[in-house]
Amino acid sequence: MEHLSFLLLPFFACIALVLIHAYFGIHILERGIVFVDIAMAQFIGIGIALSFYFGNEKHYLMALMFALLGSLILAFIRKAEKIVNIEAFIGVLYVFSFALATLILDKSPHGGEEFKSILSGNILWVTKHEVIYAYILYIIIGAFHLFFRKNFFAITFEGKRNNFWEFLFFFTFGLVLVKSVVMAGVLTVFSFLIIPALIGRLFSKRFFPSLVIGYLAGTVATFISIYISYKFDFPTSPLIVTIMSFFYFAVLTLKIFKGKEGGV
Repeated sequence: MEHLSFLLLPFFACIALVLIHAYFGIHILERGIVFVDIAMAQFIGIGIALSFYFGNEKHYLMALMFALLGSLILAFIRKAEKIVNIEAFIGVLYVFSFALATLILDKSPHGGEEFKSILSGNILWVTKHEVIYAYILYIIIGAFHLFFRKNFFAITFEGKRNNFWEFLFFFTFGLVLVKSVVMAGVLTVFSFLIIPALIGRLFSKRFFPSLVIGYLAGTVATFISIYISYKFDFPTSPLIVTIMSFFYFAVLTLKIFKGKEGGV
């Protein structure tokens, strides 16, 4: 019973991550900019790396600054679609962010551990206050998107161009990533964003059904991952990525053998 209570906090933290990231994941898949999450998360990682370098353990301020800057870049780069491939730009943004964060952390006293923290996080050791803050932030952003869903759906599903709503989409996404990356790391956050949404899209192209299926798949995969991680002393974040990916490959294989076209 004591073991179960220890696992509750990381499990609830992962549920929050699945809920908010699966929603954004469907938007990202529909827009065809799959790697924007990992690029944006790594760009925010520059701010976290700078915080480590300057000895500031409260890395939210610099991370927020980079979230704002990244939101502006991504919102307005679409104006240059005729002269630049968006996916290529996102790829360059990612490698630039990764390289710069590595250079900064190389000069930090505990660069190796801090680099590992940015990439993989430490979800198994989240605190109660971190989880509560995450839920408050995600609920506020979720409510904002629900209230203005027509505007966000217009730019995602109808292809309408609006720089203001593009910026708000990426900025709220960036706010989510600031908390998520600090809590779970870049790789885990990318998995929470893309894999549940991909699984949902294999079953339905409609927004709500694919979202619910993604939630269920992400929740089950997370529960299994955290339990195995604790029971057999595996690193939690890589295990979550592995098991969630296995879920996707398994479902995709079943769909292929059934000969049914589904999603992405």
